[in-house]
Amino acid sequence: MIACYCRVSTADQNLDRQLEATHQYAQETLGAELGDIETYRDKSTGTTTEREGYRKLMGEVEQGEVEAVVVHDISRMARSLQDLERTVSRATEAGSEIHFVRDGLSFGDGKERPLHRLQMQMLGAFAEWQARVKQMNTREGIVARQQSEDEYHHGRPPLGFEKEDGRLIEADNYDSVVAVLDMVQKDELSKRSAAQELGTSRTTVTRALDRCEMYGI
Repeated sequence: MIACYCRVSTADQNLDRQLEATHQYAQETLGAELGDIETYRDKSTGTTTEREGYRKLMGEVEQGEVEAVVVHDISRMARSLQDLERTVSRATEAGSEIHFVRDGLSFGDGKERPLHRLQMQMLGAFAEWQARVKQMNTREGIVARQQSEDEYHHGRPPLGFEKEDGRLIEADNYDSVVAVLDMVQKDELSKRSAAQELGTSRTTVTRALDRCEMYGI
């Protein structure tokens, strides 16, 4: 079996581009028939491996049921260098190949290339750095927000946040809020669609975008 793994951050993002790229690679490069391809999907943040599709995929990899794993790019698999290296090791030690289409990197295919390992580490480190910068910017934004005591203490918490003991903390939907706002900023999503995705109003979305430093975007 050839496993294609695809991930987006929110329910409103589209998997079609990843599906097309990974399926095409599996068929044209690995010679897989359509019936040999199994697709695993996640709509979740890449900063954790606690993802249903990912866990199912890796379980079947370790059971020896997967010949090769095909992923659109490294950031779709993980945004932590440690998680990325662990995933590649788990796959190759179980006898599976793993291919990152856009990055042009392959492991476990019997053609070990030291440069590929170095490139993977660099790309993985960059993905992790991006995630950490966003987290750092968010913390700085919270500090800036808390300095405005009147607005903070007497107003509702911003989108994606909640109050706890007089302080702002990230709400359960924080990662989804960041991903959606980022798409709006890049003109990949309208404010109306963003509001529907987040269950709020366009005014609230606009207000959140005016405070983009709180979301690291």
